[in-house]
Amino acid sequence: MPEDIRELFQENVKVPSLPVIFADIREAINNPRTSMSDIASIIDKDSGLTARLLRLANSAYYGFSNEIDSVKRALVCIGTREIQNLVLCTSIINLFRGIPEKLINMRSFWQHSIACGITAKCMSTYVQAVNPDHLFIAGLLHDIGRLLICKYMPNKASQILGRNRQNHELCHRVEKDVLGYDHSEVAHILLTKWNIPRNIREGVSFHHNPLKAERYANNAAIVHLSDIIVHSMQLGNSGEAFVPSLEPKAWEAIRLKASMLSSIMHQMRIRYDEVTNDILLEH
Repeated sequence: MPEDIRELFQENVKVPSLPVIFADIREAINNPRTSMSDIASIIDKDSGLTARLLRLANSAYYGFSNEIDSVKRALVCIGTREIQNLVLCTSIINLFRGIPEKLINMRSFWQHSIACGITAKCMSTYVQAVNPDHLFIAGLLHDIGRLLICKYMPNKASQILGRNRQNHELCHRVEKDVLGYDHSEVAHILLTKWNIPRNIREGVSFHHNPLKAERYANNAAIVHLSDIIVHSMQLGNSGEAFVPSLEPKAWEAIRLKASMLSSIMHQMRIRYDEVTNDILLEH
């Protein structure tokens, strides 16, 4: 079993790479000469992805009055960056199949993660965050490091999850004790390898210690609070048996009024069921 965090990322361990289609879409979006038709043609090559994106485009999450019947129209209505984020979301979910049920129920894991992403995006409108869509991705990916631990270190993962449930110890603290690092540090290396933007990486990497983020402490604080809210609402489960503790200074940093929480939770709940079903269809 690898004892050092970087051993998870050596060549002999096949840590997943992002699918080629996502790299192609990202490159096309970043090229000013690329047209909407060019981007749509890339997505259209994957019928499963196309169907899922159109379901999402027509879901309550976006609330368009007219049907979105083509990828090109979805690009126009939703925006290229949002489509890129949706492609990233569905691509990553497809990467982590085959993790044993005794470690983590994958559907429940993604239910928790999607709920966290939606909560972070809803919260962003109350705290004037710069990029709400990136907060959705940060919320979605906040526990992805735990999947790598389960996939490549199943015995250690079993030990960690056992202590979490039996001794009432939070997972990230047990990980530090057993491994010398936690899932957020694993995620940092993975997202760097995937060339994910820094504001997303820091939202993920510091969601347990948001004030340690170098540049995007507010993003980390929003994901931190979103994780706590979703745990308290018992929407899915990413392996953690208890509600993580709130960092008081993180609450102060984002300047969110307590009276706003019920509205955020209500908005998230409206979006959660339909979006989760669309994203996790076939999972």
